Amino acid sequence: MSVSEVSAFSLTLEQKTGFAFVGILCIFLGLLIIRCFKILLDPYSSMPSSTWEDEVEEFDKGTF
Repeated sequence: MSVSEVSAFSLTLEQKTGFAFVGILCIFLGLLIIRCFKILLDPYSSMPSSTWEDEVEEFDKGTF
C-alpha cells in the first residue's frame, strides 16, 4: 500500500469520536435491555418484602 492509500482509509478525529460515542451508546442500550428482561421475568425479586408488610399493617389499622 502506498501512503496515499493508507491516508484514504484513516478516520478523522470527529469520526473516531462519533464511532466511540455510538459504541458506548450501544453498550449502554444492551445493558438496559438485559436489565429490563430480568425485571420482566421476575418483577418481585427487586422489591424488598418489608414494604409489602408495612403497607398491609397500615391497611389493617385503617390508616392510609
